[in-house]
Amino acid sequence: MDRPRLSSRFPDFPWDTLADAKQRAHAHPDGIVDLSIGTPVDPTPSVAREALAAASDAPGYPTVAAPEAVRQAAVDWLERRLGVTGLTTDQVLLTVGSKELIANLPSQLALGPADTVVLPALAYPTYEVGARFAGARVVLGDPVADGLTDQPALVYVNSPANPHGEVLSAEHLRAVVRWCRERGALLVSDECYADFGWEREPVSVLHPDVCEGSHDGLLAVHSTSKRSNLAGYRAGFVAGDAAVVAELLAVRKHLGFMLPTPVQQAFAAAIADDEHVVLQRRRYAERRDALRRALESAGFTITHSEGALYLWATRGEGCRDTVAWLAERGILVAPGDFYGERGAQHVRVAFTATDERVAAAVARLAAS
Repeated sequence: MDRPRLSSRFPDFPWDTLADAKQRAHAHPDGIVDLSIGTPVDPTPSVAREALAAASDAPGYPTVAAPEAVRQAAVDWLERRLGVTGLTTDQVLLTVGSKELIANLPSQLALGPADTVVLPALAYPTYEVGARFAGARVVLGDPVADGLTDQPALVYVNSPANPHGEVLSAEHLRAVVRWCRERGALLVSDECYADFGWEREPVSVLHPDVCEGSHDGLLAVHSTSKRSNLAGYRAGFVAGDAAVVAELLAVRKHLGFMLPTPVQQAFAAAIADDEHVVLQRRRYAERRDALRRALESAGFTITHSEGALYLWATRGEGCRDTVAWLAERGILVAPGDFYGERGAQHVRVAFTATDERVAAAVARLAAS
């Protein structure tokens, strides 16, 4: 009997559709300015590299749970940076980056065809990929703003959001928490851009003003990839409902999802240090301001973009037309339809490129 290809459960890989635009951008005499992917390019902070090296003699297997001191570093950061209180180390689990956790979460929670997963109408594709991989039904929208009436098993929110940078208020998040609790749904808040609020301060779903004193039914997902330029290390964590964290720990022990010992120590060192994040924020703020001014001068309108590492830009036309217009100027961006139908007239412009490449993009936009 023929078995269906596993890949048939997934949408087409969106970046493959950018091949022609990428080729055109590469043809620019001064080379491509790739603003399509938000990958860090600045140095990994020495505090993380030194911790990695110091722990490099690691002949034994790491634990999935990670040492308590490593998890305590995450607890301390959540309280210091985001005002989360009442959390213990048993409510923290390290993950192989945040994407891995999001992609595998529905399957590791044993969701399937009988379950519904709600995710934002404009969203990072991995939410849908993970739900499809588990065989679950997908519903798009914000539970409160869109007045959803479903009875889901799992609901995602993302703030600051990828792709459009919206930062949800504590009031809105509190309403979503109540909506989920009324229906017995697990609420998972992807907060990997929490250090990058530009026009509004991000709020964690675990903050006492949002969770109303209880972490039950809530998970927050975090990453060091953006804040600490550790994308190559694959070091993130999830925190929240103790029972759900314990279930995930049990499953992931069987499946072997664990961070290497040196990476665990690098994670702890990075999450405990705020100084390098101040420097990185300053870099991104300067790049953001330069690109925003250049885009607006070239006729673009910027919407949302209160947080995260992207500008959500439109010229009032189809996003693929905008991608082509920018590619002719050697600038590659991500079309908004990567992230949902509501992005059909927007492009996502990352400001994670080097100062030199951002300056090149600014000059090309000024000459357009």
